[in-house]
Amino acid sequence: MNTKVINLYDYFGMEKKQGYKGELKCLIKDEPKTYNQNYVYPAMLVISGGGYAYCSPREADPIAIRYSVFGFQTFILDYTPGLVQNYPTQFLEACMAMIYIRENAQEYNIAKDMVSAVGFSAGGHLCGCLATLFDDPIAAKIFGKRAELIRPDAVVLSYPVITSGEKAHTGSFDNLCGKDRNLRKYLSLENRVTRNSSPAFLWHTYEDGAVPVYNSLAYALACENNKVPFALHIYEKGGHGLATAELDTNSQAALDKTSTGANKWLKLSVKWLKDRNIKLRAKSK
Repeated sequence: MNTKVINLYDYFGMEKKQGYKGELKCLIKDEPKTYNQNYVYPAMLVISGGGYAYCSPREADPIAIRYSVFGFQTFILDYTPGLVQNYPTQFLEACMAMIYIRENAQEYNIAKDMVSAVGFSAGGHLCGCLATLFDDPIAAKIFGKRAELIRPDAVVLSYPVITSGEKAHTGSFDNLCGKDRNLRKYLSLENRVTRNSSPAFLWHTYEDGAVPVYNSLAYALACENNKVPFALHIYEKGGHGLATAELDTNSQAALDKTSTGANKWLKLSVKWLKDRNIKLRAKSK
């Protein structure tokens, strides 16, 4: 496996202001050739959480490595904290990541119609922005025709921040939006879902004390109302930020209080993606 880090601002020829991140870590496998067939990979963009204050490492490499094992080329977005600059900086960096992956699909042996994204907590919100705001005028203004490459073919939303209403994780919206109440309302993603939004796999725990399970339920209902395909898995026990729900990203004490089976969310997401034909497959001749 080869790894490299792309400065997205350099790639797009854009000014990178002091304190900005906007870097993409690429974990790339060599092209597989077995049984005299050439294969093409799906891609997964990993967006960690951290309340828009930082990017949580527990929701970065451990996630990317697991999806890599399941046959994905994986990419980890290190986005700018809201404490440095408010929205839309984070959204535009996520857009840059999606465009970069598709524009370099041939180099990484990726199928352009198999590019998904997985996000956690506040990173789930940013992932949800890609799924719902890919056609936002600000993206078209910045990226022009390249904005057509932004929309993920599917998203995996892990205990995501969704609503800015009564059940909001207010800290995330404080960091992302500052005091702009209109922006908070606009970025309440249960109201941004349309029929063209990306299909979604969601998982959450009922006991999540930081981001209420309502967030996933509200997004799933919005998908149902707009005829957007989705899967929803709610586990009863477990706190916020489970990541893999395995010992490498949690204490044993936390796992002892987590529902048996919560750690199967990632395998279930891979199966769901395969059902959508997002999987390692033979190249067309």
